[in-house]
Amino acid sequence: MENQDHILIVDDDRGIRELLAAYLEKNGMRVSLAANGRQMRAVLEQGAPDLIVLDLMLPGEDGLVLCRELRVGKFKAVPVLMLTARSEETDRIVGLEMGADDYLTKPFAVRELMARIRSVLRRARMLPPNMQVTEAVQMLGFGDWRLDTTARHLLDQDGTMVALSGAEYRLLRVFLDHPQRVLTRDQLLNLTQGRASDPFDRSIDLLVSRLRQRLLDGAREPRYIKTLRNEGYVFSATVTLIEGEQ
Repeated sequence: MENQDHILIVDDDRGIRELLAAYLEKNGMRVSLAANGRQMRAVLEQGAPDLIVLDLMLPGEDGLVLCRELRVGKFKAVPVLMLTARSEETDRIVGLEMGADDYLTKPFAVRELMARIRSVLRRARMLPPNMQVTEAVQMLGFGDWRLDTTARHLLDQDGTMVALSGAEYRLLRVFLDHPQRVLTRDQLLNLTQGRASDPFDRSIDLLVSRLRQRLLDGAREPRYIKTLRNEGYVFSATVTLIEGEQ
């Protein structure tokens, strides 16, 4: 099938790998398997998958190391769904900081994993609100920055590219599509990750912190992303469409 989604599962537990592979293939997906970082790289040499399911606890190079490697290399746009142990909340937070698009705690139902995979893929492919498909490259400008919405590149005032993870790009697009508007954490979580928050969910705050670092935007006196106590965040810069730039 030409339109099969290609999922790479990286987990050192053979039983889990085979169980997930059988279920995903039964549901029309193409699956590649890897037990460690070396095998993951071997699969990636054959081409980029549509999504990587990455276990946190791996022998040798763990999932955090591999996720960080993915986010600074040529596969930075490939979504990553990280599998974590239920008791390791700190590691889940670090995983999001490293650039994971979503996480799922073990033990989990394979149906929930399938739902998460489809949700992450849908978010990765969906057009931002109120945008139309055009063949021309579109640049959005704000402050000292430009965002190439076709190549998904963030460019500084000198034209130097700053790498963005998939989650960082989606959050920045949400802000650029809704400037000067207060967005609650629940709204941001739903728009970027397609799920509701729980009372202790810090993923949006961590993602905002990461994006601020990319934009060299200080948290104390931010130029772009301002925090409104008990309300959420607002993107305060003026956003312009730069037409015809290549």
